[in-house]
Order: sequence, then C-alpha cells, then structure tokens
Amino acid sequence: MNEPDKLVLPSNVKLWEKTMNWQPDEGHLLEFQSLYEGILEGNQSLNLTRITAPDEFWEKHLWDSLRAITPLLSQPLGSTSEEVFSPKTGMVPSEGENGSVRAIDIGTGAGFPGLPVAIACPEWQVTLLDSTRKKITFLQGLINQLGMENAKAIVGRVEEMGRSVQHRERYDFAFARAIGPTMVCAEYALPLLKVGGWAILYRGHWTDEEAQVVSVGVEPLGGMVDFVEKFTTPLTDSVRTCVYLRKVAPTRPEFPRAVGIPAQNPLV
Repeated sequence: MNEPDKLVLPSNVKLWEKTMNWQPDEGHLLEFQSLYEGILEGNQSLNLTRITAPDEFWEKHLWDSLRAITPLLSQPLGSTSEEVFSPKTGMVPSEGENGSVRAIDIGTGAGFPGLPVAIACPEWQVTLLDSTRKKITFLQGLINQLGMENAKAIVGRVEEMGRSVQHRERYDFAFARAIGPTMVCAEYALPLLKVGGWAILYRGHWTDEEAQVVSVGVEPLGGMVDFVEKFTTPLTDSVRTCVYLRKVAPTRPEFPRAVGIPAQNPLV
C-alpha cells in the first residue's frame, strides 16, 4: 500500500529576500520542514493548530513569526519600510549570560514564534512558555527530536514567572502573539525583560486611539512604546502590526498582578 504524499513547505527564498532582506540557508529550510512535519504529527492528538496547508503554514507561522525580528536578521532597525514610525533607538541586543541573547515566547501554543526564531537565530537561547502541560511536553520532545540545543519548553503561568527571581528581568526579548489585548500582553512581558530589552507584541489592526492608551498604560511597567510597524503578509495581503515596547526602567514590584487579574482587569 502506497504511503500518502509527504506535504512539503515551499522554500520561497525570493519572498524571504524581498520582504525581509534575509534568506534562509539550506539548514534553515531543512529545519523548517522538520518542524512542519513534527507539528503535523503532534496535531493528530493535540489539536495544536488549524493551519496545516504548506503555503498557509509558511505564511502564518514561519513568515509571520520571523517578520517581527527582521531588523535583527538583516539590517538596522527602521530601514526596511516607510511604515516604521519614529524608531527612537537601535534594536541591537546586548550580550547576555554566556554571551547569548535570551528570549521568551509567552503563551507559545504550538511553538510560534519561538521555534522559528530559535531556528533562524541559533546563537540565541529561546524559552517557550505555556500553561498547558501537554503542549509543553510535546514541544520539548519536538525540540529534542530536532536537536535544538538553544531552545527549551517550560510549563507555567506568566504572572508567576514574572515574579520569580529565575525569570524576572532576565530576558532581552519577550514575544506575545495572539494571547490577549495589548495591555494584557504588556503586563505579561515587561516584568520579564531586562532594562533595555524589547517586548514584541504581534497584533492585527492597530489604531491611534489604542496607541495613546497603551503609551500611558505601560509606564508603571517600566515600558514605552518605541515604535509600531504595519505591514501585509506576502501571500494573502493580510494586515499585521508589530508593537515594539522598550523596557526603560525597572518594573514596579506590584506587577505583574496575580494570576488571572491582568486579563480580567487590564491596566487601561
């Protein structure tokens, strides 16, 4: 009996180059394919993602994950798009412990954006955080299967991690993708960052009114809205926004609030 045809991701090397001024090498492409196959396999029992078609997976999981860190993959911040709004500082990570950059993916779900970031930036140390133990167990198994020494998956609530000495103000980057309103994501992310670090919040549409509210709301968390970048996805022209919060002062000790409170009662 013939086996079903294996689903293969498009390489889209020219699209990567055109949209990010960055090209994955053969090693990246092989790892992306292995990641895709691993997610499809895990999806049979865990319902990790509804996005499984090759083109859709490429755009909505791989490309979308890495588009937010384009400045770190290719060129100086703010030089790739007219839609970059007044970047105030350069997005250059400082060397962390053992000379590596530390990043955390909050509410990682099926491993996005954390796993694509770990593949594209092998010199980084990337932590995947989720409160669902089954997903974390699967992701750690997939990390081991892929031989990714620069990634690990941990189970926990982000509010508790933000108060833990092992995690509070320990990271250079914190990612929050599709886990709640902007101010909720900010309260999750900013306590985890070192002063000088970046919270990158993946959003859909973004309004001037929301920008004004968030600019005020992040101050007690030690943050500021450094800039916002709007763009469209390369295959379906879907609107995306990335909000870049800069950690400019230590987070006040009362934040993050207790488990569940940020989502139930956002700061603004």
